[in-house]
Amino acid sequence: MDYAKTLRGALDTIRAEGRYRIFADLKRQRGEFPSARQFTDVGDVRPITVWCSNDYLGMGQHPNVLAAMHEAIDTVGAGSGGTRNISGTCHYHVELEREIADLHGKQSALLFTSAYVANDATLSTLQKLIPGLIIFSDEKNHASMIEGIRRGGTAKEIWRHNDVADLEARLSKYPLNTPKLIAFESVYSMDGHISPIGAICDLAKKYNALTYLDEVHAVGLYGPRGGGIAEREGVMDQVDIINGTLAKGFGVMGGYIAASSDTCDAIRSFAPGFIFTTSLAPAVAAGALASIRHLKSSNAERDKHQERAATLKLRLLDANLPVMDNPSHIVPVMVGDPVHCKAVTDTLLDHYGIYVQPINYPTVPKGTERIRLTPGPVHTDEQMDFLVNALTELWERCPVAKGTFVRLAAE
Repeated sequence: MDYAKTLRGALDTIRAEGRYRIFADLKRQRGEFPSARQFTDVGDVRPITVWCSNDYLGMGQHPNVLAAMHEAIDTVGAGSGGTRNISGTCHYHVELEREIADLHGKQSALLFTSAYVANDATLSTLQKLIPGLIIFSDEKNHASMIEGIRRGGTAKEIWRHNDVADLEARLSKYPLNTPKLIAFESVYSMDGHISPIGAICDLAKKYNALTYLDEVHAVGLYGPRGGGIAEREGVMDQVDIINGTLAKGFGVMGGYIAASSDTCDAIRSFAPGFIFTTSLAPAVAAGALASIRHLKSSNAERDKHQERAATLKLRLLDANLPVMDNPSHIVPVMVGDPVHCKAVTDTLLDHYGIYVQPINYPTVPKGTERIRLTPGPVHTDEQMDFLVNALTELWERCPVAKGTFVRLAAE
């Protein structure tokens, strides 16, 4: 077996398909976001504008967050020192879990190193703890949910995206006393769709099912205190388990679940992805704690974020660019071809200093490749004008229907 040749062959395949991923080497500049510096392969450093960050509200730059992180480092040092069970529970973790539980109106919360790990660990562990559990999963659920469901190994039903009639048809096939869990998201990050949480919870009650809601692209961004779409819709109390992130709307790092005390305690006690992982650095927990506390009482960032997203969508529509309509803050622009999508984003970066990542398979289905713009409160009108003008130039040179994209030379 030629191991190196086999691995090179796998890489050559995704290169040929136009979906080989290249990381942009960046340094964000404190106080200047969304401006950043890019370090190129030839050793140059150049200014760019970031249009694809999941730090939706710019909280990773907020003075309260930075001050809390500095204070934590000065007080307790850098690392946590271990897993949560073995010396790694810092008081910042305890405070943060209490703050998250309060945010979602739940009895308890449990921290993880990422929302991916939280989804994977929780969904796989629940299947081992609840005999005969059947998972009902929206077909567009995130990879972390799919992986957790797969690893759990029990029966599953994949229901059509946001289709409550299809969900009910599948639920109704099973006796009322059969254990069931409905897993879905609030905001689907690649299309910007928002799920009908209330209607899904009504079905869960009717068919005796638990509900598991991934709010990672909504926490901090929606609701009067940043609790997400469920809070905005007034149905947070109807959701059994909420998964969230500290790395997007809250601008730091980490993930969590919020649920009943028994649920969180069971996952804490049985999930390997929690038990055997070193806990978040205290400074990270302190920063997230400060971010949540700020956004519970401040709507300024949320209001500006919504205005910026709506404004960019209108400007793209006015320029006849193929923005995908949706009710959320996500701004996807359809390209429909992986090679073309990569060429568009390469040219935006090389020629215009605009950083956007191509979104290709397996993140989205083949044939639906796109760029995904994430306007935030600190993107200016001038930056929007420059972005829309750049995209207009590129689409005029080569809409997909007109043929091969002509890449502009970097200036």
